[in-house]
Amino acid sequence: MKTCGFLLLGASLVFSATVGGAVAYGQDAQSGDSNSPAAKPQVVEHPDPLKRRLSDRERIQQQKDLKKEIKGEYKKWLDQDVVWIITDEELQAFKQLSNDEERDAFIEAFWQRRNPNPDSPDNEYREEHYQRIAYANEHFAAGKPGWKTDRGHIYIAYGKPDSIDSHPSGGQYERPIDEGGGSTSTYPFETWHYRYLEGVGDNIDIEFVDTCMCGDYHMTIDRSEKDALKMVPGAGLTLYEQWGQGSKTDRFTQGGMEQLGLGPRSSMNQSKQFDRLNTYAKLMAAPQIKFKDLEQYLTKSTILNGPPFLFDVRTDYVKVTNETVLVPLTLQVKNRDVTFSNKDGVSTGTVNILGRVTNLNHKVVQTFEDTVSIQVPSELLPKTQDNVSVYWKSLPLKPGLYKVDIAIKDVNNPDHIGTWKRSVNVPKFDDDRLAASSLILADKMERVSTHEISTGNFVIGNTRIRPRVSAGSGVPVTFKREQSLNFWMQVYNLGIDEKSKVNSAKIEYQITDLSNNKALLDATEETAKLNPHADQVTLEKSVPLASLQPGKYQVTIKVDDGVSKQQIAESAPFVVE
Repeated sequence: MKTCGFLLLGASLVFSATVGGAVAYGQDAQSGDSNSPAAKPQVVEHPDPLKRRLSDRERIQQQKDLKKEIKGEYKKWLDQDVVWIITDEELQAFKQLSNDEERDAFIEAFWQRRNPNPDSPDNEYREEHYQRIAYANEHFAAGKPGWKTDRGHIYIAYGKPDSIDSHPSGGQYERPIDEGGGSTSTYPFETWHYRYLEGVGDNIDIEFVDTCMCGDYHMTIDRSEKDALKMVPGAGLTLYEQWGQGSKTDRFTQGGMEQLGLGPRSSMNQSKQFDRLNTYAKLMAAPQIKFKDLEQYLTKSTILNGPPFLFDVRTDYVKVTNETVLVPLTLQVKNRDVTFSNKDGVSTGTVNILGRVTNLNHKVVQTFEDTVSIQVPSELLPKTQDNVSVYWKSLPLKPGLYKVDIAIKDVNNPDHIGTWKRSVNVPKFDDDRLAASSLILADKMERVSTHEISTGNFVIGNTRIRPRVSAGSGVPVTFKREQSLNFWMQVYNLGIDEKSKVNSAKIEYQITDLSNNKALLDATEETAKLNPHADQVTLEKSVPLASLQPGKYQVTIKVDDGVSKQQIAESAPFVVE
């Protein structure tokens, strides 16, 4: 599981959201039943045996009966055909089915959920899946069927890798610097590289090692497992070990998941251990399933069965290169619009999100999907109903006109669907024109650690910034007096003096009371004091709002470039409550 971008915003409470599979909780199995024999012993009617609470002995016996019932072709389907792609929720649901008719219907629905073209009688996903099993059995068998091996598992779940670095005989190996450098000998090993895996990440490398020299390659997190000389004293030393700056015994005494030994980048490896473990956990889980039930709301106008699930979306634009612009989408829902279920004292609201970006030719250029849970202690749920929850997705796009479609579903209330469709014009930042990113007003802004730069939710560059989202088009964002107003903006293409090689622009900050147009803040600073030799600067300011009276205000940033003789200004209104 991973932490994602839904956060509860309020004056005194902030709860992080946990991303995982969509789980709709029903009635607590431990709750009392007024129809049970214990509650009403005088009632002659027998209660529904499916609804009464089972004793421990009955529950164990029921599980044994279920295992006996799932046999033959259904057991093979469950334990072999789909073992690497079925989700935990689907597995538990299948085990609860009571007859073959229900199992047949479940299997049909299982494949249909994964069908890339639901209107087609042929299911390309299912056909490819069985082709992958056949390939794994032919190429990866090692004293056991290929589908049972680690390479077979990954191939069946994720398909053919984009590239394979294969060392079928092992032998001499020059370690890369991030493995400590130096020469050693290895067991047979392979490194599979995937440029992108849905739900896992970009540039995924998976290492398989055959330590038994029997053809059975196993997946490993520890890259030192392939080192055949790791246990041989004085052999296969890393660079630091050769230089006397480390001992081979350090590999086994310093802890951690890898025993690579000391090298020029050892400290970096230590910081990435949890990332490697997180990637391994994602690979071992069933591949994510797209929300097929939401796709219809992206592709056509579908009539909603219930009241619409209302939400707001904010779009911002941040330059990356001349041909790439970062477009952060911030989605906001009101907590009172989410259906919460209670279990073990925790109230959980779960929302599925599916988004699609298309260009003028109706070609899909970006898609994104997430299952996000909002968890609140049940006793605090009434106090958080007036709060809002936000989700953040950053999309790299080329300058141009696009259409963005987003659909969301309240998992605990399946008829509660919301849609958002807008065109977005991603700007082009020309080199010869003074320009700026979006002016973002945020309720949270902080520096991130080195390994978090440009990664994670709400992170732009080295700053985590959580934008405030307005409750509708043309409506200013709202802050409370006990909060601080944080604003963030980048300025691009500053002129550089040819002689001094220094920029010379004046930045003016203003906060204006819109009720009387009186300036409450008017401050200036020079870019030469911020980043003198750069043609780009990042402006980050935080202003406490305790001294402001409730009302409407506006923040304005003006840039006057003394070298290029160009001026720009960006403004954003806000309300203080």
